[in-house]
Amino acid sequence: MGYRMAEFKELLAIEWESNSVQTFKSNFPDVPVWQKNIAAVSTDEILSFCQIKRGELDVFDGSPPCQGFSTAGKRQVNDPRNNLFKEFVRLVDGLQPKVFLMENVSGMVKGKMRGRFIEIMTGLKSLNYNVKCQLMNTANYGVPQSRRRLIWIGVRKDFNVIPSFPQPTGKIITVQEALQNLIITEPREIPGITTIKKVLLKCREGETGAKYNNGKYFNCQRIARHKPCPTITKTACLFHWVENRYLTIQELKRLAGFPDDFQFLGTHKEQWARIGNAVMPPFMRALAEHIKKEILANT
Repeated sequence: MGYRMAEFKELLAIEWESNSVQTFKSNFPDVPVWQKNIAAVSTDEILSFCQIKRGELDVFDGSPPCQGFSTAGKRQVNDPRNNLFKEFVRLVDGLQPKVFLMENVSGMVKGKMRGRFIEIMTGLKSLNYNVKCQLMNTANYGVPQSRRRLIWIGVRKDFNVIPSFPQPTGKIITVQEALQNLIITEPREIPGITTIKKVLLKCREGETGAKYNNGKYFNCQRIARHKPCPTITKTACLFHWVENRYLTIQELKRLAGFPDDFQFLGTHKEQWARIGNAVMPPFMRALAEHIKKEILANT
């Protein structure tokens, strides 16, 4: 969505998860999307479908699955999903785009995952690209959510351009500011809340469940209205600051920077997962506009 906001022409999207594909089609019917395992996609079929030659693509963007690196998960070094970055490297090598962008979670540079981060940097730098990586927070780019992400930008070496990143775009937006004038039309009582209601009832505004459960439920939090929202993860775990309920999908869309009319499909769990796994649109727009104006304009 960020590339569209920056007025790029999107040639192709590739995604494996069914609900993600249907959600994409519902919102971007004019953009082709393949539901395929990226490991089974060749550079030749991408070039043929997009009717371009090797080296002509302006930007190749990808977010290899991050659950194996996430601090919200089990952080297993040998999680097979951690190796999908190699498919990203393979496609960059085959397509030779002018610029590539890769996004992943901040947990990749922490503790036992540090070795995998070095492995990824080594793989990307082995290509014909100048590469830089920066830890960025979406709250600095118009998103009312504190969400730290690693962003890699690579520029093909024949252009003699050093990768750079956008500067913060403006003031921090709080939860209360983001949800101002929102009229909630969906049910406020979400199935499943009873499983952690005892935790929720103990938490005050801004507190996590870990405070009352010996470190457990550290991702369960009653959000603070006067700050940006905490990171929205794939699993429902954020609660209203006053009401004893999960946030609604309408609220999540505002807190992730999606338009009110953006359509998420499926169950509450599936919709929450799509938002939790997304790259926040205003953040992606800032990156896309920077690439267009400050990098591609100099190639």
